[in-house]
Amino acid sequence: MTEAANLTYAFAVCRGGDLTSPAGPLAELPGLGTGAPVRTVAAGPLTAVVQDVPAAGYDEAALRRRLSDGAELELCARAHHAVITAAWALAPTVPLPLATVYLDDGRVRVALTDRQTSFLTALDRIAGRAEWGVKVYAPTGPPPAPAAAPNPAAAPAPAPAPAEGPGPGGSGRAYLDRVRTRQRGREQRHTLALGAAERVDTVVRGLAVAARRLRPHGVEVTGKHRTQVLNAAYLLDLGRERELRAALASLRHDEMDVRIELSGPWAPYSFADGGITDAGAAP
Repeated sequence: MTEAANLTYAFAVCRGGDLTSPAGPLAELPGLGTGAPVRTVAAGPLTAVVQDVPAAGYDEAALRRRLSDGAELELCARAHHAVITAAWALAPTVPLPLATVYLDDGRVRVALTDRQTSFLTALDRIAGRAEWGVKVYAPTGPPPAPAAAPNPAAAPAPAPAPAEGPGPGGSGRAYLDRVRTRQRGREQRHTLALGAAERVDTVVRGLAVAARRLRPHGVEVTGKHRTQVLNAAYLLDLGRERELRAALASLRHDEMDVRIELSGPWAPYSFADGGITDAGAAP
């Protein structure tokens, strides 16, 4: 049997909305840049947003090579996200994982039918809602220097600082004491930051209909001068953005020892459980 020249790449699953217009917003998107239009495949009440992709560039082996390259991975992820965002603006949308590829449209329809209940449940959960990301960072640098003496002219000259090394005798003990003091200071600051993160999470959860704690990013993402102590996603009803921003502004005023960052609104990636990445996907 001759292998198909094209596969069907699936971006998202939607319900309702103006998704099928040939001149609509989806048709204007480049998608993955294959030259084929972004289009839809329907099955019952569900609609998948898809694009034809060449089998030679999107089969299992080709995708493995493509996504192992950092630059190529970023391009694919950005294109995937752009299509999902456009669909979400038109209808309740379940984002699908990056590189969800099917042999043909028929396999997509079968998957939509087989997973109809889980998709409809997810769509009910996220309809009229958006995802917001909240991240809290603790500084990793030394604590702030103490304030200067009120009258520097009258203050006695400071004693010479001991050498920064273990050295013999008493200087070695002094060095170890300084090391222990710095370590205790770091631990205390981290403990305070964790407490601040929990207070931030409690406040935002009070506004959300659902919340999810994600794995904190490491230094390769955050940089070495700060530590992420909260990485969370929250599902909020549309229209609560002003309340969310006001709550975080108040928290920033109260929690001066940490940095609080807000991102969004996003399509509800973290709360759209369900997908069509099971049997039927391209090998």
